[in-house]
Amino acid sequence: MRELIALPASGGATFVAALLAAWDGGDAVLPIDPRLPDVAVAELLVTMAPGVVIDGRGERHRQADGRPVDEGDALVVATSGSTGAPKGVVLTHEAVAATAVAVNEALEVVGANDGWLCCLPTAHVAGLGVITRSLVAGTRLEVQDRFDADEVRAAALDRGATLTSVVPTALDRIDPSWFRAVIVGGAAPPITRAPNVFASYGMTETGSAVCLDGRALRDVDLRIVDGEIHVRGPMLLRAYRDGSVPLDDHGWFATGDLGAIADDGTLTVHGRAGDLIITGGENVWPAAVEAALRDVPGVADVGVVGRPDPEWGTAVTAVVVPVDPASPPTLEDLRAAAADRLPRFALPRRLEVVEALPRTALGKLRRHEA
Repeated sequence: MRELIALPASGGATFVAALLAAWDGGDAVLPIDPRLPDVAVAELLVTMAPGVVIDGRGERHRQADGRPVDEGDALVVATSGSTGAPKGVVLTHEAVAATAVAVNEALEVVGANDGWLCCLPTAHVAGLGVITRSLVAGTRLEVQDRFDADEVRAAALDRGATLTSVVPTALDRIDPSWFRAVIVGGAAPPITRAPNVFASYGMTETGSAVCLDGRALRDVDLRIVDGEIHVRGPMLLRAYRDGSVPLDDHGWFATGDLGAIADDGTLTVHGRAGDLIITGGENVWPAAVEAALRDVPGVADVGVVGRPDPEWGTAVTAVVVPVDPASPPTLEDLRAAAADRLPRFALPRRLEVVEALPRTALGKLRRHEA
């Protein structure tokens, strides 16, 4: 019987060795984020029902209510929960290999010449994707237990890492020229970026990236249905852990993201379907407003949400973490800075100053909590 093994995703070579050991035994792995509080871990284990739990000391604990996995299952990955309770996404070895091959091919990865650096949480599909790309291509691999700009620099300049994947906030803290190629994802990427920085689009259900810079990767099909992005390809999930299958009869997965495909095939992602702000009868996508405000002097972090408004129905509201809490930017500062990049109706009408924004481990804004 193939089992699901819950494994602390603490990073480093130890995690990779434990992952490979489970796979060699024919089992699947549920990575557990070590930053989760005990209560959240307990709830996750109940939902995902692993047959074995390995603790931080490497000791195995068999679970009486564990449920088996299917032949060929490689991973059960908990979604970030940015839009609700986490789901368990079941990815097969075939799917894991397909996404690894597609990304490596797009970046022209050569095993003998390249080295992947993983500095993302390995409990999430983005970090796992870095590891599996290295395993498939036979490149050098370094897995760090957390992001540290100095360690990232050392990995690239001293230890030969040529490829990495980061979130936008981490990209701001490194020099992309340290690497041959950098993938940025998890949240809206900066509009202006170095030529070796590739913006990825994907999610847990798609096994990591399915597009780089808006271009579909190998064997990926895209379509737009009523404004929603649909994806099809061999890297998609087999099912959720509860047994439900979110694919239609032809293998298409409805992402819940809205977007458009240009005549040349380039995908533009507008945002989650529920993120759209309708203000005064006009449609405003928060991601576009955030991109325009992100580089405003005095802004350390920003999220854009809609707040009820008696005049406009919904007011575009900038929720800002200031660089200097004693001297935050004003609403007039934000509107002036973005006026040449946004239509007037999309400029923020309200400003809220906060100490921090609620984000997932991969930098995605928990917009419903902001």
